[in-house]
Amino acid sequence: MKVAVRVTALLFARLREQAGTDRVELELPGAPTVADVYDELRRRHPALESRREIVRPAVNQEFAAWTDAVSDADEVAFIPPVSGGSGAGVLFELGDQPLDARRLETAVAHSSAGAICTFTGVVRDNSRGRATQRLEYEAYAAMAEAQMRAIAAEIGQRWPEARVAMAHRTGVLEIGEASVVVSVSSPHRAEAIAACKFGIDQLKESVPIWKKELFADGEVWIEGDEARSS
Repeated sequence: MKVAVRVTALLFARLREQAGTDRVELELPGAPTVADVYDELRRRHPALESRREIVRPAVNQEFAAWTDAVSDADEVAFIPPVSGGSGAGVLFELGDQPLDARRLETAVAHSSAGAICTFTGVVRDNSRGRATQRLEYEAYAAMAEAQMRAIAAEIGQRWPEARVAMAHRTGVLEIGEASVVVSVSSPHRAEAIAACKFGIDQLKESVPIWKKELFADGEVWIEGDEARSS
């Protein structure tokens, strides 16, 4: 007789709003896959997104395939598209406090660094032809930090002398506030600029952080290049 597999399913951003919850404890028979977990979630929460191609699963904080098997006590997360040997990483932060770019620059500075390149993303007052009132950011915190570290490791492989610091805000941000800072130091400016650009591009593509844009007449989640209502 086969024992049921117990898993914890996590939902974020628009998926969380569709289901009305961010966490569901499930028991599935046999040898379930990631797809089976999502199918059971949709059975319980019919409003949940039906298009798997715009949902990315992760098992125990690592991206996974829909056909991957899940085991007892696994944590299975379903992630909508994100708002898009190194020792390179020196600081990674995720939280609701204001960001200080100078602090990240201080973290990466050292005597051999001839250049520090810093990118700061700031909340603007418009998006897609509409006046933005404010933004809200949500993150899968444990996995977000792990992905930041993975990006820093890749930067370290590409630019071995680089040092990297990354920070991202969560919660409600007003117009003009910094939402993300990436700072990279290197002996030379070309490498610092290239590594910093790589860092912010990869962060926007793979780190599970989501943005909601709020307007006077509504709100949307930004998933990749798409704006989607709950």
